Amino acid sequence: MFTLEIGGRPVAVLNLPTVADAEELLGDKEFRNDLTALQSEGRPLWDGQAAMSLREATADERAEFENSAADEEDDDGGFVMFLVDVADPNAPNGPDE
Repeated sequence: MFTLEIGGRPVAVLNLPTVADAEELLGDKEFRNDLTALQSEGRPLWDGQAAMSLREATADERAEFENSAADEEDDDGGFVMFLVDVADPNAPNGPDE
């Protein structure tokens, strides 16, 4: 597991087997578009300019991911867990959906 940091701030845990897989995800245009569309505290997670980096997830981050996955009733094979509150302003009912 790896942690994505944006501008030095831990933003998400990526449950991927290798750093190459995580780097590939960071290079994915759709994932980058999602990061600019999703908001935390009223601002985009990524402004398109801030540095993004990967590091090994800490033990606490791994545990948080595993607890979150265990709480999911419908396991859709998700591999990203945000460490910050995230809102989608493009959701049909506004940013809280």
